[in-house]
Amino acid sequence: MDISKYQGVIPAFYACYDEDGNVSTEGVKSLARHLLHKGVKGVYVNGSSGEGIYQSVSEKKAILEAVMSEVKGKLTVIAHVGCNNTADSMELAAHAESLGVDAIASIPPIYFHLPEYAIAQYWNDISSAAPNTDFIIYNIPQLAGVALTMPLFREMLKNPKVVGVKNSSMPTQDIQMFKMEGGKDFVVFNGPDEQFIAGRAIGADGGIGGTYAVMPELLLKANELFNANKIEEAREIQYTIDSIIYAMCACHGNLYAVMKKILEINEGLHLGSVRKPMPALIPEDLPQVEKCAQMIRDAIAKFC
Repeated sequence: MDISKYQGVIPAFYACYDEDGNVSTEGVKSLARHLLHKGVKGVYVNGSSGEGIYQSVSEKKAILEAVMSEVKGKLTVIAHVGCNNTADSMELAAHAESLGVDAIASIPPIYFHLPEYAIAQYWNDISSAAPNTDFIIYNIPQLAGVALTMPLFREMLKNPKVVGVKNSSMPTQDIQMFKMEGGKDFVVFNGPDEQFIAGRAIGADGGIGGTYAVMPELLLKANELFNANKIEEAREIQYTIDSIIYAMCACHGNLYAVMKKILEINEGLHLGSVRKPMPALIPEDLPQVEKCAQMIRDAIAKFC
């Protein structure tokens, strides 16, 4: 397998809403065009950053269709299709394959603590609905409540369509373990944005992250420097990225609401707020949001 299409900076795509809180396909298209213009490797659609857990099957289909209408063939597209039941997940997987995505991905089932053989069956059922499409496991134990253990990972490697892991667990060692067990052509993505360079250093092929879309220039530059073995310079950008993330997390409103507002300030994109029960911005947040937007502009001017 040629893994080059999965190597690099892949922003997690944000949910886009109109003023009434409905999915805005025009917003989706504008964000897709924006990221294409910035030069990222691909997009990860309908995952955590896309608020996929709060959206219906029909909304997820509309979002992916809008993304594909703008970027098909120009960016790598990974569609997160996991729902909290197998039937909906399989429906989304089949739909994603029909659109020609590069890969589908899924978290494990949440809420009920299922045995590992049931989790494996869930993922394999989803994969069977898109038999010609790569499958990527999404490991995010701090939110899903389920970790990708090595026995479960080895079981999933029996499925030839399983080509990678989006690893959002905090220990970078997990990346090394999955790379070692998966083999040279197996793809592991760094998930935690705060350790992008650390993840790349231990073996991640690229990164998929929720803050990439608000400052893609910085991630792209850090990745470029890492590839050129300019580790100190890459680390300096990573520290700056982290300071921006910490500042964005200092608001009352949810992080995704903050970032969508920053994209409005810095890029003129109108992507709406977040879907309840996630908290929207309040007026008292706006000075901090403006500060964060300025931090991003200053960092791009300094490093890019």
